[in-house]
Amino acid sequence: MTKLQAAPVTDLATDPVDIAIGARIRTRREARRITQAQLASAAGVTFQQVQKYERGVNRVSAARLLLIAAALRTTGADLLGELEAGDLDALALARPGASDMLEAFNRIGSVDARDAALTVLRAMAAHSSPRDLRAAFTSPDAIRAENRGADQRVGAH
Repeated sequence: MTKLQAAPVTDLATDPVDIAIGARIRTRREARRITQAQLASAAGVTFQQVQKYERGVNRVSAARLLLIAAALRTTGADLLGELEAGDLDALALARPGASDMLEAFNRIGSVDARDAALTVLRAMAAHSSPRDLRAAFTSPDAIRAENRGADQRVGAH
């Protein structure tokens, strides 16, 4: 069995491990016929926060996970579960657009074009904000020219 690691805490993308934990919380909550509001009250959070936990949008701290587990009459270990590498692959492909991206990538015939696509995706993943993306894909000369044009437009007013 392969040991899995969660993405770094600074990673803005939803992590498949967080999605799996959230799904387990939701499954246990529904099985116990507990509302999100009831679980939130027991765990000391808002029902909106429970929604985010269940979707894997927000990570559950260890302390909060234990409160949730107690409210659901289960253990923290049960909610953490055990994922194998194949489970993570399936969760990653479940993200919106992931299967479309993989399908498009597989249709690229050229090895060089696939390498270029990977380079673009990696750069996009490293630069999360639109401004960062623009800087990553714009040459310094183009940025200077754009700034000169903006300066001229401001001076014309």
